Amino acid sequence: MTTTMTMNPTRATRICGALLFASALAGCVTTPQPPVVEFFRDPGSRLPFSSAVRVGDVVYLSGAIGATADNRIPEGIEAQSRAAMDNLAASAKMAGVSMDSVFKCLVMLDDMSQWGAFNAVYATYFKPERLPARSAFGADGLALGATLEVECMAVAPAGRTRATR
Repeated sequence: MTTTMTMNPTRATRICGALLFASALAGCVTTPQPPVVEFFRDPGSRLPFSSAVRVGDVVYLSGAIGATADNRIPEGIEAQSRAAMDNLAASAKMAGVSMDSVFKCLVMLDDMSQWGAFNAVYATYFKPERLPARSAFGADGLALGATLEVECMAVAPAGRTRATR
């Protein structure tokens, strides 16, 4: 006894199409690649950390205090705030981003009563419509006797690496 099976042509077309799609999709599946990690360090620095590290599309800017190039801490919250923000901007530039790319900051102040004075300087480094998310808290014992430290995170344009900056 012989059995014959007939299939509806429309159904056969759908099945073949699904099989072709599945096999094409299987060919497109790739193993996830680890994110690009780059370290940006000031060549003259003897400090045991990088000024900035890029992981994928995010640049992490190390905490910056208001120290000058000769590691001198200027007097006053305004001068230290400006020096710290200038140091962050220099680290950002070294990593190929600008302060416009910053989306999150963390501020540590030795004296929280100086919060307003710090904000007056801090705000000048960002466009009013592009203020980063931010946290601020009191901290005791900052490096080199500084009265403040600021660290930030910035978004790096996708697909750009150090070699193309």
